[in-house]
Amino acid sequence: MATAELHTYPHRHLLGIEGLSADEITVLLDRSEEYVDQNRRVDKKQSLLRGRTQINLFFESSTRTRTSFELAGKRLGADVINMSAEASSIRKGETLIDTAMTLNAMHPDVLVVRHPHSGAVNLLAQKVDCAVINAGDGSHEHPTQALLDALTIRRRRGRLDGLIVAICGDILHSRVARSNIQLLITMGARVRVVAPPTLVSPLFERMGVAVHHDMGSGLDGVDIVMMLRLQTERMQGSYVPSVREYFHFFGLDYQKLAAAKPDALIMHPGPMNRGVEIDTDVADDIDRSVIREQVEMGVAVRMACLDVLTGHLSNDPPRKAAAAE
Repeated sequence: MATAELHTYPHRHLLGIEGLSADEITVLLDRSEEYVDQNRRVDKKQSLLRGRTQINLFFESSTRTRTSFELAGKRLGADVINMSAEASSIRKGETLIDTAMTLNAMHPDVLVVRHPHSGAVNLLAQKVDCAVINAGDGSHEHPTQALLDALTIRRRRGRLDGLIVAICGDILHSRVARSNIQLLITMGARVRVVAPPTLVSPLFERMGVAVHHDMGSGLDGVDIVMMLRLQTERMQGSYVPSVREYFHFFGLDYQKLAAAKPDALIMHPGPMNRGVEIDTDVADDIDRSVIREQVEMGVAVRMACLDVLTGHLSNDPPRKAAAAE
């Protein structure tokens, strides 16, 4: 593969990992590496986005992602505004498109959006002139999470190509799983998903992953174990008999982890439910758990995305909104 320096990121938005090439993903990861170093300095701030306005519009509650995007924007010098559905006109009956048109009239440069419905961010991107970053839409995609996971793995293992990654837990409702599968396969990794039959669908096999319903076979010889939480807020009906039984069969503990490679890394996008999908001792394993490192990489990745996307913006007057890519 050609080096990232010979390629650019040509898209107006970051709406998902699907459709991105390996070179485009590498551009974002390489730029993120630069911001990891910057974030470890005493003086973390620069003026790259001075005069730019970033609006974080979250229709779902979030701590890690919203805080990470806010910190990323401020470290780059942007004016950052946080909006939540609870405090917006959405609760008064305003439609998503009306909200988009209202925000567009304020001439923001970047709109970071989280929404409970798949495809909503894409729709909004078609109605605004600014760059749009998908911070998670329903069960569809969460591209910056996949990028920060990939950066964490690449920094620890030096590569993504050829690694065996097991994504375990509530695959069915997980936008994190979908984005990670797209990215890892594009970058040459081999992906397995491990879940009870009720929490995975035939769609994932068509995405090119191996589906396992047993942690023993699913974790056999893997390089990376990525755990996911049970997304009970998206479940209607009973998907697992009980939390206790779920942990017994699918919760990550040292007994199940023994099937993986001895140096396999342990990951979790957060928030963690200790004793449900992961044992406390495993989550806090100082040698193998990179969960806290994932949080650090999140700020760097979001700084890189803001940097790359605003690089496409001009100082010309707003034009008519174009269709999202």
